[in-house]
Amino acid sequence: MLKTFKIGGVHPEENKFSADQPAEVLDFSKQVIIPLSQSLGAPSKAIVEKGDLIKVGQLIAKGESFISSNIHSSVSGKVLKVDQVLDQSGYRRPAIFINVDGDEWIEGIDRSSEIKKEITLTKEEIVKKVHELGIVGLGGATFPSHVKLMVPEGKKAEVLIINGVECEPYLTADHRLMLENGEEVLIGTSILMKGLGVNRAIIGIENNKTDAIANLAKLALNFDGIEIETLKVQYPQGGEKQLIDTVINRQVPSGKLPIEVGAVVNNVGTAFAVYEAVQKNKPLIERTVTVTGKGVSKPGNYKVRIGTSINTLIEKVGGLPENTGKIVSGGPMMGKALNSIDVPVVKGTSGVLLFEEEEARRIEPTNCIRCGKCITVCPMGLEPVLIAQYAESEMWEEVEAERAMDCIECGSCQYTCPAARPLLDYIRLGKFKVGQIIRIRSKK
Repeated sequence: MLKTFKIGGVHPEENKFSADQPAEVLDFSKQVIIPLSQSLGAPSKAIVEKGDLIKVGQLIAKGESFISSNIHSSVSGKVLKVDQVLDQSGYRRPAIFINVDGDEWIEGIDRSSEIKKEITLTKEEIVKKVHELGIVGLGGATFPSHVKLMVPEGKKAEVLIINGVECEPYLTADHRLMLENGEEVLIGTSILMKGLGVNRAIIGIENNKTDAIANLAKLALNFDGIEIETLKVQYPQGGEKQLIDTVINRQVPSGKLPIEVGAVVNNVGTAFAVYEAVQKNKPLIERTVTVTGKGVSKPGNYKVRIGTSINTLIEKVGGLPENTGKIVSGGPMMGKALNSIDVPVVKGTSGVLLFEEEEARRIEPTNCIRCGKCITVCPMGLEPVLIAQYAESEMWEEVEAERAMDCIECGSCQYTCPAARPLLDYIRLGKFKVGQIIRIRSKK
């Protein structure tokens, strides 16, 4: 029997239309816009200004806070300006605008196709390199990867878990990465193991990617301490607490991090980025993005330079279908609807989904029928209907008491609600307000 997490979960229609499409290198735009907020934590600080000539891989913004990341240029050319730009959430954020001129790289980056297997850096050097080259989690949260490698005093990492689940419908970028760059992913996993000081790693992959499972299982025979675990298809299996529960049968306590149970979780895309950083000296300047939808004529996966316009990706798959009702960055369950296609691809952009009007249209909500389905499917064991009602009534103490901050915003509750209640919308509002209260309280 295939493993899965113990509490809740749903199985949306998979719609993996682009699973058999190899990742294609996308031509970069004539201009790129590189936002300074590309990771969890504080924004980076620009170290270039208007008129500066820069090359691919050059450091252009420093992450000066503990939880922040460096940003490097994905193109060569001239800095047009450092100015505000709308991000994928619709907020104005600082960004670096670069007019592209050629494709000149800084010295020291290995651009050859040779796979470098021998890991020569020490544990400390690995952490430093991951920090310097701006590697962040590519599974969605964009947590700075070097911070995960710095195990807090008094804690001990026992196992590294690599997330190859890609449980969101439509998305196939990680799937293609495991097929096309499996050996690099495994070397990256070994590097992360060395950086953490652990001798065991488990790569979890759902059973709808049998070709990726077979590929990595064969390759893993040549790597010490790396196991490939086949998992049941169950959303949100890719949530780190759910994945830990699935593969090592440990439950992360409320409000705590995976290290509490001896685990560190990284995405397969992160493992590949770590390989490129440590073995090739390559900063995180590009990533694989899925562009797809039921009405898309040529759904596919693309290797995209950071800062490329979403519009460029949409043009590559044949343009916007006439009946497009919504454009989503990320997956359909946890992604964000875009109000503009001129926003740039960032480190956390895993997919661009073009929804037809019919599937994008929300059903008019009706009264809650007290069926309890939202409670049954919640993978965190919460009562979504209660949290949402408290948030709607602005009862913030009650929202906090019901553990709203434990919500991973997977959307399972709203997906399964027969009354089409906007549960996740209210829970997100509640989390935002409670977060503000907690921060004010901590300063007293």
